[in-house]
Amino acid sequence: MTDPTPEPDQAEQDLRSVDEQIARVLQAAVRPRPVRVAISEAQGLLCAEEVVAEHALPGFDQAAVDGYAVRSVDVRTDGDEPVQLPVVGEIPAGSRQPRRLQPGQAVRVATGAPLPTLADAVVPTAFTDGHPAKVTIHRSVPSAAYVRRTGEDVQIGDVAVRQGDTIGAAQVGLLAAVGRSKVLVYPRPRVSIVSVGDELVDIDRTPSTGQVYDVNSYALAAAARDAGAEVSRVGIVPSDPKRLREVVEGRLLMSEVVVVAGGAGGTAGDEVQAALSDLGEIDMTRVGMHPGSAQGFGRLGPDAVPTFLIPANPMSALVVFEVLIRPLIRAARGTRNPHRRTVSARLLSPVSSTKGRRGYLRGQLLRDESTGEYLVQPLGTSGAHLLASLAEANCLVNVDEDLTEVPAGEQVKVTFLAQRG
Repeated sequence: MTDPTPEPDQAEQDLRSVDEQIARVLQAAVRPRPVRVAISEAQGLLCAEEVVAEHALPGFDQAAVDGYAVRSVDVRTDGDEPVQLPVVGEIPAGSRQPRRLQPGQAVRVATGAPLPTLADAVVPTAFTDGHPAKVTIHRSVPSAAYVRRTGEDVQIGDVAVRQGDTIGAAQVGLLAAVGRSKVLVYPRPRVSIVSVGDELVDIDRTPSTGQVYDVNSYALAAAARDAGAEVSRVGIVPSDPKRLREVVEGRLLMSEVVVVAGGAGGTAGDEVQAALSDLGEIDMTRVGMHPGSAQGFGRLGPDAVPTFLIPANPMSALVVFEVLIRPLIRAARGTRNPHRRTVSARLLSPVSSTKGRRGYLRGQLLRDESTGEYLVQPLGTSGAHLLASLAEANCLVNVDEDLTEVPAGEQVKVTFLAQRG
């Protein structure tokens, strides 16, 4: 299939704005129900509860360095005069034997070891001669020096991890530190990717005349995975209405988002829409953007699952995904800002765009080391079918609907794409 280019008079009438289409799509975002998982499986997910610490962290006064536990008043030196104290024992990390320090004594301690009663400071080994029986201390230390106090990090009742926080390595560590083996999280939204077309063959076969490889199911699955979804790449489905309906209906039962590539534009798009019409209403429209103007969106099945019908052309499909589908996935995950970061950059080459449509053109974003200014070099702006140029791009150059030509040197809005390397 191809992504047909409408006639100029058709392209300019009844176009829905990109912003309106984005708003319609985001209204359909449904966050999956929270599930409780082991903290080892929670990385990258959003926390769905306020994790309140039931234990202080640390849970006892402990040495922050290897050294000698002392009373700070016993190590106050006059000028350069050292202090000598008898060493009455040693406490390793992990010791559970209580020990009491008497005035004028020192106890050797390892990092993480519990402090003996009455000790209020630790003298680092580097401040001493390191003697195991009668230590000479060359520098005094104030009270609480080199000691991690009970609850210094987290106190009982503190919120260790907040609802809506993305769980990364630090959060996993903190959950473990407060004794949580499981945590309630929002799971990744399940996204099903379907490619429609009798001309498509999978990449493990050799296309014959008139056939092409199925690019979309692989590219869109990768894009959905990058957006944070749990992806099911359904692959190729023939355009037979009964078979297509069966496949999509089945995916609606196990997905939060369904994407049908090859389901928009031309006769083929009409056939796909007709095949799915009894599953719910699909709004087929032309959006004021290029590439990817022709598209459909609806909420299908008993659970009103957001479903996209997008162009067959891989370049157009990926741009539609970036502009509309990725924000929906991010919103379903609970991300506070579902949109990619945008900056202003100076064009290094002129660009052309289509009248009345917001252009999303491939580009390479650079930064001037001396000034910090963002610069952007457009790539492959001559057509919508240049997938190779998108592979080289690290941004999309956004051209306003009212512009058809933007000269070099002008400032344009640029949307970051996924980082490579």
